[in-house]
Amino acid sequence: MTDILETSGKKILILSVSAGAGHARAAEAIRAHAALHDLTSTVVHLDVMDYATAGFRKIYTDFYIKLVNKAPTLWGYLYNFTNEAKRDSSIEQLRRCLERWNAKGLLQAISDFQPDAIICTHFLPAEMLARLIARRELSCPVWVQVTDFDLHRMWVHEGMTGYFAANEEVAFRMRAQGIAAERIHVTGIPIMPAFAQNISREVCAKELGLDPNKLTFMLMGGGAGLGNMEALAAHLLRMKGVCGQRDAEFQLIVLTGKNTQSLHALQHLAKDYPHRLFPCGFTTQVERLMVCADLIITKPGGLTTSECLALGLPMIVNAPIPGQEERNADYVMEQGAALKAVDSLALEFRLRELISHPEKLLAMRAQAQRLGRPYAAQTVFACVIEDLAKTQACPVID
Repeated sequence: MTDILETSGKKILILSVSAGAGHARAAEAIRAHAALHDLTSTVVHLDVMDYATAGFRKIYTDFYIKLVNKAPTLWGYLYNFTNEAKRDSSIEQLRRCLERWNAKGLLQAISDFQPDAIICTHFLPAEMLARLIARRELSCPVWVQVTDFDLHRMWVHEGMTGYFAANEEVAFRMRAQGIAAERIHVTGIPIMPAFAQNISREVCAKELGLDPNKLTFMLMGGGAGLGNMEALAAHLLRMKGVCGQRDAEFQLIVLTGKNTQSLHALQHLAKDYPHRLFPCGFTTQVERLMVCADLIITKPGGLTTSECLALGLPMIVNAPIPGQEERNADYVMEQGAALKAVDSLALEFRLRELISHPEKLLAMRAQAQRLGRPYAAQTVFACVIEDLAKTQACPVID
């Protein structure tokens, strides 16, 4: 495998869609692994929305983000409705017509690049390319990477060379949808190379000013179900009476991302909790925060969930988006790597239980480590390159 990767010299195109961050993060993970393990290939990642009209982009990305944040129940209905809709229904025909209208720029970019293979981390480009394959207007292999622990029908299309599944259940669902077993590869969901490294908790804790030997929780992403991060952090830090102690003496890392208002509020709150509250803003090295934590409180996106599992980090999931995130949450909870909190009181109860019974937290960590697939991106890329090598090795018979 290594020899093939070091000398492949191929042109690989990765297509994502910026509807949420996960699809692009998976694409970037594959590209980053290729840069580390392939010395000669050219790997390019394109966002399909960069080639769509402004109106289509606003509907497809902005509307999606507003919907999942403001009306998650409606999104859940649409998720299930489109999963069950017949391919020849009028609404499906209208959707495909709109997509075709907005595909011209992307198709020109593909023609200009002339890829040897294409990897799609979103169903939209896969659907567009399936039509080209059916009309014999595209001859290079197209692969599909599903980025959740569930399979929606819109991921499944004729003519795809192969599919990459997060786990065996997703692969089972793929076979039930008519995808041939030999085209399915259970790889996990691609995450960045840093999550496969042996990162020192002691070193990272020192960078943050944390005590590496103290129980540490991490809060990321907030969520409507638990309220804003400042209020939630204050609620948790006021916890008392755990195991007969006057206070629950844990450290709390809070990642606010690009929300500077929340960061400033938490920095002010941290003055009341010295050496216990550690607010952090946007970072490209989230793995260095995660490795300091014994448990993370987060929304269960496919990429975030995969990153946590790769580090053996147990989760308390909150406010999952109905549809794909609910399925992600179901998976990690069924496997014993996560718990769920529907509000701040539920979260406090879960934390009290884990503090009182540390063996439960250790069992959750063991399950997370068992499920983790830190090398998914490398496996995906290697599979695509090896398939190209096999194709070239076989003579074409007219």
